[in-house]
Amino acid sequence: MLHIVIPAGGSGTRLWPLSRANYPKFLHALDGTPATLLQATVNRLAPVTSDDMTYIVTGTAHAPAVARQIPQVPDENILVEPFGRDSCGAIGLAAALIARKDPAALMGAFSADHIVRDERRFVECVRAAVAGAEEGLLVVFGIDPTHAETGYGYVECDEAVGQGPIRRVTTFKEKPTADVAEEYVRSGRYYWNASMFVWRVDVFLGELKRQQPQMHDALLEIAAAWDGPRQQEVLGEVWPTLPRISVDFAVMEGAAKAGIVGAVPSDFGWTDVGHFHTLGEALAEGPDANVVIRAAGAGESGGGDITPVLLEESDRLVVLPHSGRLVAALGVHDLVIVDTPDVLMVCDRAKAQDVRRLVARLQEDGGSRYL
Repeated sequence: MLHIVIPAGGSGTRLWPLSRANYPKFLHALDGTPATLLQATVNRLAPVTSDDMTYIVTGTAHAPAVARQIPQVPDENILVEPFGRDSCGAIGLAAALIARKDPAALMGAFSADHIVRDERRFVECVRAAVAGAEEGLLVVFGIDPTHAETGYGYVECDEAVGQGPIRRVTTFKEKPTADVAEEYVRSGRYYWNASMFVWRVDVFLGELKRQQPQMHDALLEIAAAWDGPRQQEVLGEVWPTLPRISVDFAVMEGAAKAGIVGAVPSDFGWTDVGHFHTLGEALAEGPDANVVIRAAGAGESGGGDITPVLLEESDRLVVLPHSGRLVAALGVHDLVIVDTPDVLMVCDRAKAQDVRRLVARLQEDGGSRYL
């Protein structure tokens, strides 16, 4: 069985006003089902793990909601960060704690805010990644690119490793320009970097020690005090010393140069829920390609609580009716409409990545009550 770590942090500013600082995107239902993104992540990983081997790393403000949404996960497996230190802090803390129980344990790290359409194929890819990790590789999931996407990072691969599907990763690439992305896709050597990983914790911690020795030692110090009388004291003293850095930058890029990173080519209908346009692309159905995403649990009590939506002569709309008001649109196209009790936000789908600019304006103008 696989120890599963799910980092669940951040405020998701490109999904404002639905995603807020105290109730971010992973706590919302955004994949067209009643489950929240966090619940869906835990559910799809159930075939390869158990509740007591599942860990959620989250912030102080989010921990109570996380516990309510996934009551099957033991409270002690909800690891609370004082504040965010990006993915390496969250994943590294969990790895250090797992290593206390089993130094050679197999561990997978999976974001709480992804959509996966083909869960059976997803599990097959996880099991392929486990096989690579058992051989000492740090394994990343490389998504078969369906188009030249500029919003994702990429991994470059060369030859296969062993008899399975895993290919050796040579380099990690940052988000490219459109022209470079086209070259990546044409070459057949590049995959989208899903930032989902499987490895043995001893291999991961060994690479962390080699590349980030101070961070490694700090995380082990925190782990040594965990569940003891000095846990909060040590956490409060040591956590602020950690650098804010992703696991890709901290470990994976250097490990790829050392030849110990493999990628599982993956085709399970993956979407990183970064902004509203990606939701429209992932969930669109029918000739008008409109997408309506209701609040978690809407309609489950008998039908009277479903917010009405009326769309006429409109297409490619992404509508999130979360206020209880009727949302109606006539003769409009390619819009995002997000209606919450205190904010109505409308934008062109082509500008969905720029919603964070509205958040920045509110921060500058004293509108923090809306954030």
